[in-house]
Amino acid sequence: MMIGRLVNFFGDTRYKRLRWRLLVAVLGLILIADLLVPRHHSVHFWDAIPGWGAVFGFASCVAIIFVSKFIGHKGGIMRDEDYYD
Repeated sequence: MMIGRLVNFFGDTRYKRLRWRLLVAVLGLILIADLLVPRHHSVHFWDAIPGWGAVFGFASCVAIIFVSKFIGHKGGIMRDEDYYD
């Protein structure tokens, strides 16, 4: 029954505001934890920037999505639904 309540929590629009508040709270905790980590042994200068890993990861995911969409649409990989009919 626990999984049912969990699915209901993430699927029901009644909990939308609570989900956003939890997301912001978790992101805030991660940001605070990232600011508290000592960075004594940084190899590159960007390793010393707080939050660099999150920004780089997000930008990389966005780049992967756009590049794959470009290859799919402009590269000729994606076909119409009835291409083989």
